[in-house]
Amino acid sequence: MTAYIRPSWDEYFLKMITVIGERATCDRGRIACVIVKDNRIVSTGYVGSPPGMPHCDDVGHQMKATIHEDGTKTNHCVRTIHAEQNAICQAAKNGISINGATLYQGFTPCFTCAKMIASCGIKRIVCAKRYHAEADSIAVLEAAKIELVIKEQEVQKYANQ
Repeated sequence: MTAYIRPSWDEYFLKMITVIGERATCDRGRIACVIVKDNRIVSTGYVGSPPGMPHCDDVGHQMKATIHEDGTKTNHCVRTIHAEQNAICQAAKNGISINGATLYQGFTPCFTCAKMIASCGIKRIVCAKRYHAEADSIAVLEAAKIELVIKEQEVQKYANQ
């Protein structure tokens, strides 16, 4: 009989984002985030529209194209709030400090989320995969001295990227 091996804290919290992400309301990325202090969950968030606003799953996507410095074009749904933003807002709404916390996420935060994460004092980020446009985000995280752990080097893919 093989002995049971408990998951590490990082493995444990990364597994949770899969279940929490099932609540997401944009099928381009059913992604979630967990914010943890002292190995206890203090906030969660998933991709979804602000309260009272229509959801992608109900009314469709609100797509915007971005042309990058190198000339490449990517498409983004702007109807929703990112998982990290929702988790940060949820903590603020409930008066929970996330200063010094660890954030678990499906992939490297976008540039806007990276700035928010740095601003609220999160000290460590653990991601399952990489984000296709992560260079500016990584620069922000490095400047803010936030530890970034990426478990797999695979770049996260999603529909209509």
